[in-house]
Amino acid sequence: MALIAGKPTIGAAQKLSDNTRQEERHMPDQTHLSAEIRDMLMDCDLFDTLQPADFHTAAGYFSLATLVEGETIFNEGDAGTFMCILHHGVVSVRKTDAHGAQVEIATLRSGRAFGEMAVLDGERRSASCLAASDCLLLTLGKDSLEKMLNEAPRIAARIIRALAVALSKRLRMQDGQRLAL
Repeated sequence: MALIAGKPTIGAAQKLSDNTRQEERHMPDQTHLSAEIRDMLMDCDLFDTLQPADFHTAAGYFSLATLVEGETIFNEGDAGTFMCILHHGVVSVRKTDAHGAQVEIATLRSGRAFGEMAVLDGERRSASCLAASDCLLLTLGKDSLEKMLNEAPRIAARIIRALAVALSKRLRMQDGQRLAL
């Protein structure tokens, strides 16, 4: 993973490679990066309820991360310290079955939030996620969400509500799929 802005949130225990350190020396300035994050948030249907001015403020709390195909984002059972919004690429969601094998339970595409359950409820990760292709992610750390709640509570509330609505829709869809079986 190459971190583009902010502190490491994905694979924090992993050391950044020399190539990543070299990339960081050539990072775009914070104003340009904030505008890029703002534009990505605006492209995400998840946040349709935010006002145009809210995106600029919210962008300051998000970071960008790039991943290469096959890279693990987080593992089932990990502490949930961040959530992601997939801007570009494909993510495989996997759970460990009774025999210890990893089983793919979902494939996520652009615009999809994931990892939010652990950030919102404080529980451990319920599944593993890995990059099924090269990916560009927006990340929001649990600490950044807490900071946003203190500094920009109205915007944070809108983001949390959008996440809750998305979770609710997914649960309703899963309930419908179970009934169809």
